[in-house]
Amino acid sequence: MFIHTLFIVLNQIASGIFVNEAEMEGDLETPKPEVVKVESIESWDSLLQQSKSDGTPIVAHFAASWCIPSVAMNYFFEELALEFYDITFLIVDVDDLKDIASKYEVKAMPTFLLIKEGEVVGKLVGANPDEIKKRIETLLQSNTPYVV
Repeated sequence: MFIHTLFIVLNQIASGIFVNEAEMEGDLETPKPEVVKVESIESWDSLLQQSKSDGTPIVAHFAASWCIPSVAMNYFFEELALEFYDITFLIVDVDDLKDIASKYEVKAMPTFLLIKEGEVVGKLVGANPDEIKKRIETLLQSNTPYVV
């Protein structure tokens, strides 16, 4: 476990150094994806409206700071944001935004919602990195909504 953690930390450091060097040289224009923390119902509604307007899919991670599987998925979720930079990645703290969690019937964490054109097209409950990545790939390939 220690070696795995050490590898992840060293990989993060190396990735940051190489990206910064390339940017400083001006040779590489990389997108700056990030996981956006939803702070309010209004910001959630605005992000959904933006998704409807521009067609950008959303993957929302419903999490809680006290939930170990949710916290464990944070790093993976950030990695997904780097890989799939044409998707908006959101994190919703269920303790801060209970109304949103309730509206989407989030009863366990982590729960991931896949949203296309403002509509939920998929839901995954649990910390399953391979499955969430597979569903994101399907979301990007799909022109029509699907229900999982």
